[in-house]
Amino acid sequence: MKSIAIFGKELNHKFRDDIIFLLDYLKELGIEIQIYRPFFKKLEEEFNINLSHTIKFTKAKNKNKIPDLFISIGGDGTFLDSTRLLRDTSIPILGINTGRLGFLARVSSTDIKEAIDNFYSGNYEIEERRLLAVETKSDILGEDNLALNEITLHKSDNASMIVVHAYVNNEFLNSYWADGLIVSTPTGSTAYSLSVGGPIVAPGSKNFIISPIAPHNLSVRPMVISDDSEITLCIEGRTRVYMLSVDSKTYKINYSENITIKKAPYRINLIKFKDQTFFKTLRY
Repeated sequence: MKSIAIFGKELNHKFRDDIIFLLDYLKELGIEIQIYRPFFKKLEEEFNINLSHTIKFTKAKNKNKIPDLFISIGGDGTFLDSTRLLRDTSIPILGINTGRLGFLARVSSTDIKEAIDNFYSGNYEIEERRLLAVETKSDILGEDNLALNEITLHKSDNASMIVVHAYVNNEFLNSYWADGLIVSTPTGSTAYSLSVGGPIVAPGSKNFIISPIAPHNLSVRPMVISDDSEITLCIEGRTRVYMLSVDSKTYKINYSENITIKKAPYRINLIKFKDQTFFKTLRY
């Protein structure tokens, strides 16, 4: 039996009919439907949708059949959260957008049927996206150490800047006097990194981008390096606690933590249909 997993978080009630259409259409096609457990509860209790014909899941690889496709319903933020479940599964992911057009959630809620038909007809391409992996001395992140967009080190208060000493492959790069430092993938080049003056980098480029946040030394600019590089960050400042953001999740870290960032040993597989291109999305 064919199988599709569905992930979501918050959802506007105006998309209730679109969700019902998706579930009914998958049922009509004889496709097993797996729904992320917290999203299952929200759809059942807040949206009053009958889910008796579906299965709940908490992990992408579970005791049920491994799905053919993983669908993220929401915006790019929801899409980023969904990739944490996929990790090294190689399950392709499709983003159905219930907000503005996104770089990741690229299918409109009005095009659900066409997207499902194209997937099972093989009318799509797989677009591999690189992940960042971050390690700390105390391993405070556990399995939540992967980022599709960016990893950000920033100050925890509004009072003073911090100094981030950056090393690339154990060679000293620079000391950034700033509010923080962003290390992003090409996927994340259109997100936080772009907002602080970083370059737009096309997906598939084998690079990382290092972008300071509000730097106080005028000669510092965003820098593009090879994604084969290993980046080490050391913190200096007046406080003992700083913030480490891994995509949408943020953690408090001690000033004594050294942070190592490198590419993960696996990638995320995005579904891309023939009319979807990065440059076309940029023009919107």
